[in-house]
Amino acid sequence: MFKYISKTLLTGFITLFPLILTLYLLYWLAVSSERFMGKVFHYFLPDNAYFPGLGIAVGLLIVFLVGLLMKAYLVRKFFRLGEQLLYKLPIIKSIYKAFRDFFDFFSPEKENLGQAVAVTFNEMELIGFITQEDPKKLPPSFRESEYVLVYLPMSYMVGGYTVLVPKQKTRILKMTRDEAMKFVLTAGITGKETSSIDDMKVQ
Repeated sequence: MFKYISKTLLTGFITLFPLILTLYLLYWLAVSSERFMGKVFHYFLPDNAYFPGLGIAVGLLIVFLVGLLMKAYLVRKFFRLGEQLLYKLPIIKSIYKAFRDFFDFFSPEKENLGQAVAVTFNEMELIGFITQEDPKKLPPSFRESEYVLVYLPMSYMVGGYTVLVPKQKTRILKMTRDEAMKFVLTAGITGKETSSIDDMKVQ
C-alpha cells in the first residue's frame, strides 16, 4: 500500500513539476522585468505616467530591438568579439558557454543543422548532424576525398564536437533534427518508441 502511494505521488510530481517550473520561470521573468524597468521609469517619468505592466512591455520591446540589431552584420561582429573576450575568462567562460550552447538549441539558427546521421567510431555510433557537405567549403586537405562536416552534440547540451569524417562512415537516420537533438540532449532517457527512429544506410 505504501509503495503504491509513493509511486502515485512520484508520478504526480513528475507530471506537475515541469509545468510548475515553466510557469514560475515566466512569472519570475515578468516580475523581474517589471521591477527593474519600473525603477528605471521612476527616474524619468512622473508617477502618474507609470502604470503596471509598462515595465514588461518595454522589456519585451528592448528584447525585440536587440533581435533586430543582431540581424546587422556589424552588430553580430562586435557581439562575437565580446564573446571571445568572455571565452578567455577562466570561470565565466565555462558558465557562459554552457548557457550559450543550451539557448542556441532554441535559436532559429538551429535550422542550419543538416540531416541527422549516425557516425561510426571504434565500433560505436554517435548521433550528429551534417553541417557541411560541399567540398569547396571544407579545408583544402579534405576536398579530394568524400568528407563531410558533422556536429556531435553532447548530452544535456554541455558542448559538442565538430568532426570531419568520410561520408561512408555516416548513415542517415530517419529522425527529424528536433527528434535527434532531443534524444541526444536527454541521453535517450525520454526516448519514445516511434517508427521514425528506424534508420537506413546512405545510398
